[in-house]
Amino acid sequence: MSEPLVRIAAVGKSFGATRVLDGVDLDVNRGEVVTIIGPSGSGKTTLLRCVNALETYDEGSVRVDGVEVGFRDGEAGRRPRRDRELSRIRAATGMVFQLFYLFPHLTAVENVMLGLRKVRRLGKAEARERALHWLDRVGLASRVDALPSQLSGGQQQRVGIARAVAMDPKVLLLDEITSALDPELVGEVLAVVRRLADDGMTMLVVTHEMGFAREVSDQVAFIDNGRIVQHGDPESVLRNPSGDRLRAFLSRVS
Repeated sequence: MSEPLVRIAAVGKSFGATRVLDGVDLDVNRGEVVTIIGPSGSGKTTLLRCVNALETYDEGSVRVDGVEVGFRDGEAGRRPRRDRELSRIRAATGMVFQLFYLFPHLTAVENVMLGLRKVRRLGKAEARERALHWLDRVGLASRVDALPSQLSGGQQQRVGIARAVAMDPKVLLLDEITSALDPELVGEVLAVVRRLADDGMTMLVVTHEMGFAREVSDQVAFIDNGRIVQHGDPESVLRNPSGDRLRAFLSRVS
């Protein structure tokens, strides 16, 4: 059996005296959708940020396609990676955030092209072609020249997804991507993610949308107080939860 694309092993992270992640273990195989659920403040977003090297984990290991994300080993022991190394690693772990973070002065296609030009070093014509392809895939072929202020929240988030997947990441990290949207816009964004899942995109997803998690996930992990306390297929975790904490959480979000 091949190695997992993402391997999170015994990861710990503290902010001052607050223990946010406490010995987290989680594997994501190629082509899988793994969903992380749990109450606010349980460590879900911090875990994604460790995979994307936006946070430095204190202990343990995060490996993407066999490469340690936050550190490199040398004669002097484990050392944090330099900024240039981190930029390259982040390009392999595309992340879509709760908020859209689009550049307001750039059009939709220019927002998608930016990383392709600056990080992937593609020529303008090739970058634009790839950006147009992905904007079409997320249903925005008619809005490529619109500024963010001219787009709905759902459309802006779809630009954010196109921007991430255009970089051809090995794994896509989605952090509560519908939490800032009006309820009527949630469905259009989740439909895009479903299509990516059907296409075999490897994804690590944080969400409170339990119906979505049940439909698209290969694995679901429930995290509480920085620890994964239940982990398995959606049927066992969401339909037959074990433990009072998980049952209480699901009763609140269902």
